[in-house]
Amino acid sequence: MQKRKLGRSGLEVSSLAFGGNVFGWTADEATSMRLLDRFVDEGFNLIDTADMYSRWVPGHKGGESETIIGKWLKKSGKRDKVIIATKVGMEMAPDKKGLSPAYIQRAVEDSLTRLQTSHIDLYQSHTDDAATPLADTLGAYDRLIKAGKVRAIGASNYSAERFEEALAVSKQHHLPRYESMQPNYNLYDRADFEAGMQEVCVRNQVGVIGYFSLASGFLTGKYRSEADLAKSPRGQMVKKYLNDRGQRILGALDSVAKDTSSTPARVALAWLMAQPAITAPIASATSLAQLEDLFAATRLKLNSANLERLDAASR
Repeated sequence: MQKRKLGRSGLEVSSLAFGGNVFGWTADEATSMRLLDRFVDEGFNLIDTADMYSRWVPGHKGGESETIIGKWLKKSGKRDKVIIATKVGMEMAPDKKGLSPAYIQRAVEDSLTRLQTSHIDLYQSHTDDAATPLADTLGAYDRLIKAGKVRAIGASNYSAERFEEALAVSKQHHLPRYESMQPNYNLYDRADFEAGMQEVCVRNQVGVIGYFSLASGFLTGKYRSEADLAKSPRGQMVKKYLNDRGQRILGALDSVAKDTSSTPARVALAWLMAQPAITAPIASATSLAQLEDLFAATRLKLNSANLERLDAASR
């Protein structure tokens, strides 16, 4: 499989990232391990998670996804075949959140323990922390990189202005820079990323690994009316897409899927992979059948007419 360079980090990643938010939530431990084995055996290597996955589930406290990945790493012996990306900053408890140096130091040790590994390949600021100076956060990451506990850093959910400021602080203070950005980006959710962040990332050679690549499942075509929302635990997240624009996008996906003997999900991911700024979209699967569909998306090449049809419908 051809790998793509992630920013200037030296990391080379597959064209698709596995979203680990499902591990321990909608995919139990045994299923998660089967999915991870299949993902890596197919030649893919980027696994994205976060310390707080899946704290939103009743009875969970966060760390469930990292723990399952850690068990899989130990059992499979495939640590050298994967790029592990995790995140810090979202609230784990009232006293466990943010990007202060003290908390980052505490959180990284917790993540390393759960992941059962000596280092994290890509450690990402999950959300901006306006209360902590950027130089303090980046300085904490600098110490982790020098200690061999982190290879590269990235960010998620920053504004374009704040992200560009962080890049400037890195340069000014000779600190590590964010090599990746993780925005909410898909055929429906385009405006925020394309309005400013896209240009910042391209100009600074920053890799982009977008999340919600299938808009919480909406772009699979599974949800076409409010009656469909009960089909999965994510159903209510899709309600906001059930409007005229959403239906127009589904129509274009159906049309291109028919033209390419494919599926709406594959087409939506192929559109993302064709965008010049995108390094690897993140997508999740809870079954081997869904995972095979993701693999097929990486082999689908859309022609200019198909891309324009999707652009016009989603613009």
